[in-house]
Amino acid sequence: MIVLHTYLKQLCSGYVLLSFPLLISATAISQPPFSATTQLQYCQQQARKTLASLPADTPNIPRSIPANARQWKLVDYKDWTSGFWPGILWYLFEASHTDTFNVAAAKYASQLEPLSRQPAYDHDLGFQVYCSYGNGYRLTNNPAYKKILLATADTLATLYNPKVGTILSWPREVKHFGAHNTIMDNMMNLELLFWAAKHGGSKHLYDIARQHAITTMHNHFRKDYSSYHVVLYDTLTGKKIKGITHQGYADESMWARGQSWAIYGFTMCYRETKDTAFLNFAQKVADVYLQRLPADLIPYWDFDAQGIPNIPKDASAACVTASALLELSGFVTNKTKAAMYRAKAVQMLQNLSTDHYLAKETNTAFLLHSTGHKPNNSEVDASIIYADYYYVEALLRLQKL
Repeated sequence: MIVLHTYLKQLCSGYVLLSFPLLISATAISQPPFSATTQLQYCQQQARKTLASLPADTPNIPRSIPANARQWKLVDYKDWTSGFWPGILWYLFEASHTDTFNVAAAKYASQLEPLSRQPAYDHDLGFQVYCSYGNGYRLTNNPAYKKILLATADTLATLYNPKVGTILSWPREVKHFGAHNTIMDNMMNLELLFWAAKHGGSKHLYDIARQHAITTMHNHFRKDYSSYHVVLYDTLTGKKIKGITHQGYADESMWARGQSWAIYGFTMCYRETKDTAFLNFAQKVADVYLQRLPADLIPYWDFDAQGIPNIPKDASAACVTASALLELSGFVTNKTKAAMYRAKAVQMLQNLSTDHYLAKETNTAFLLHSTGHKPNNSEVDASIIYADYYYVEALLRLQKL
């Protein structure tokens, strides 16, 4: 078993090994060799099982499977998670070049087309349409997909408040909060706007995405670079009112998936703008997350929740972070730090790819032990579709390295 410092040295020289276990810690359990290719094949097998189980009639888009259950909870195109399943199928088509996944991806993505023609319900249009049609266009260059993406980007932009400098996340909650609200998850939806600005859409879409990221960077974080889940702004003046939580343990706690959205979002913003302020900030929000992880690198659902270690983990946050760190490692100029980020991502994926986290025969998802909305006791210790999406995305990114 190779020691970690040797692995880091190899990564610095551009040599990536995927076929052996890493020495994670003194408490690590001996595991079979980890291979991104092998895990992608596993995902294909599980996805085929899911495809065979889904009904022809809607709702037929998988969202989550409760702990100790076998059947997917199904949703229609309006659900914020609706884009992840077709996105997974596109990724599996990319990995396998198998028409089964190509045809199925197009079928399930087609259900989301109305989102490009309807008024914006909330900010999740990026998750819904970019993860589905965005991957589809990237792999097929279908002009119909491009048209849907551009129209949806224009719809998302209608939620932008120039006084605040951010996109309104939840229009339905303005009356409840009495304020413009922006959630950390919204950073992920900026990618649709950046894409549209580069593919025939208005340059204004780029400006909206960039300003949203700048405003979030200034207002959404504490001194230690941990993030608030929600920030409330005065709708008329744009002034920040306060930071709160919705899915985290407390207003001042670090909700795991929220921090992972930040790592991913600011890394993506650097990719799209080449603004080094975003690159530097991505590292700061990544570092506080990494410093506080447990030994297996899979976070508890909230870093500050009471009851650790006897509380649920959130595999979905680990998947998002692993994917983000793989990309971030390619941008960081400090070779030692870049190698550390990549090694951490590989360790996360290796640990997710063990019997404890893989669903295998338990159900037809890829992974177990994600947590959706713990304060609502919703999707706790469950298999959740967005965990599977970012897991397969991270595996593909690792394979391409």
